[in-house]
Amino acid sequence: MQWLLLILLIPYFYLLLRIFISLGKIEPQKPLSDSEIFLSVIVACRNEERNLPSLLSDIASQDYNCDKFELIVVDDNSDDSTFEIASEFKEIKNIKVLKNSASGKKTAIYEGVRACTGGIVITTDADCRMSRNWLKTISSAWSENNPDLIIGPVGLDGGKGFFQRFQELEFLSLQGVTAGTAAAGNPVMCNGANLSFTVNAYLKSFEDLHPELVSGDDIFLLHSIKKRSGKVLWLESEDAAITARPALTPLAFVRQRARWISKSGSYDDKYTKLLAIVTFVTILIQIFLLAAGVFSSLFLLIYIAGFILKSIPDFMVLHNRAVHNKRKNLLWFFLPGQFIYPFYVLSVVICYLFTRSRYINHSNR
Repeated sequence: MQWLLLILLIPYFYLLLRIFISLGKIEPQKPLSDSEIFLSVIVACRNEERNLPSLLSDIASQDYNCDKFELIVVDDNSDDSTFEIASEFKEIKNIKVLKNSASGKKTAIYEGVRACTGGIVITTDADCRMSRNWLKTISSAWSENNPDLIIGPVGLDGGKGFFQRFQELEFLSLQGVTAGTAAAGNPVMCNGANLSFTVNAYLKSFEDLHPELVSGDDIFLLHSIKKRSGKVLWLESEDAAITARPALTPLAFVRQRARWISKSGSYDDKYTKLLAIVTFVTILIQIFLLAAGVFSSLFLLIYIAGFILKSIPDFMVLHNRAVHNKRKNLLWFFLPGQFIYPFYVLSVVICYLFTRSRYINHSNR
């Protein structure tokens, strides 16, 4: 009878297998030298004086006609010299530096969109780095596909040690799900650190962005565009990828992920809900089987079988992304990461339950 618990893991196996199959169908995007449409890059930032200069330098170094893009920096009530650093930067021809009239990243992005000269927006974060072909590749994707939203790849600036490698693995798995579901025509997530969309699509979706929540400026936009049958594209390109900084400590990492899941209760996309529920149930079953396995060799055997059943599609998805990102060395950390992952998820949920009030934007209530 206890073996029937394994049946509950089959939906997870099936969903991840479908994602893996979709990953194999993705075609890479190449930058086109003659494709230069006007792009508006928006950076909403707060207290980023340490990171902002590097980002500004990367954007100034783009292999893209300086008359064909603008940078809009929106300072979200910084306590440091973020605003001054952006205001004094002169190496980008078209740069606007604004102060957020309210508070929070969502309103900061809205201020940036309102200030746009063109009709296509790219959002990124102050702690990100990108290649010289970043804008050129995104422009090519717009010219060739004419979508409503483009999801760009995001990676972590890896460090040494197991904690940093675990972060990279976890983030790589999220990128796998992001790319695979988008390639299948049923996207469930994206990352605002590398996201591009039309101003028109954004304004139509604005009422769906849940201003009462601190997080979710990216995923609620995706879900709203998807709900209106808009065209969403995953941009498969090393040139279009950006790298972000990882969390410095395990506590900061857990708090970041708790902020990310704080918006999950407001999802109205059925497939996103299904994937989240199936994943969480699978993790709970793993924890239960391992705990019961302390007292019963039968439950321990079932746990091992379930561990293998879950690990097969997980590894397939991770291997695909690791090869594409030239990070195959991360796969050496796969098995210990698999063992830790359920307890990591449980700690994130517990952290959220004890701190959820901080993820409500009280200024919009």
